[in-house]
Amino acid sequence: MPESDLHRDPRIDPQVGHELSDLRPGYIALFGIALTAVIVAAAVIASLLIHFKAAEHSRQETPVPRLAQEREATPGPRLQVDAHSELRQMRAAEDAALNNYGWVDKNAGIVRIPVDQAMEVLAKKGLPARKQEEKAR
Repeated sequence: MPESDLHRDPRIDPQVGHELSDLRPGYIALFGIALTAVIVAAAVIASLLIHFKAAEHSRQETPVPRLAQEREATPGPRLQVDAHSELRQMRAAEDAALNNYGWVDKNAGIVRIPVDQAMEVLAKKGLPARKQEEKAR
């Protein structure tokens, strides 16, 4: 095709140019409206399906027991208000248990004696026979 044919003026030669019947704005607008309606319809159908399936699933689930639904209040933290005095009290209780007499089990006749006293008794009597045999091995 010669180059001179490409630059013809359509007013001079009506056969040269583009076809005007292909681009009607009404058809393009109609297609856009139809496409929008299809998209909206698909979104509505999808949301309805999701809603009905969720309702069906919740009906099929076993109910949660009432006790599992009730929540207990979480207890607050137990903080030490005066750590030094609490440590002194704990050590005083330990010292009293180690240095005084007391019952461990009154029905069985088991008593607690001070550590120093227990060491003296053990030093005088010696180890029990079974303990001596174990030591000899």
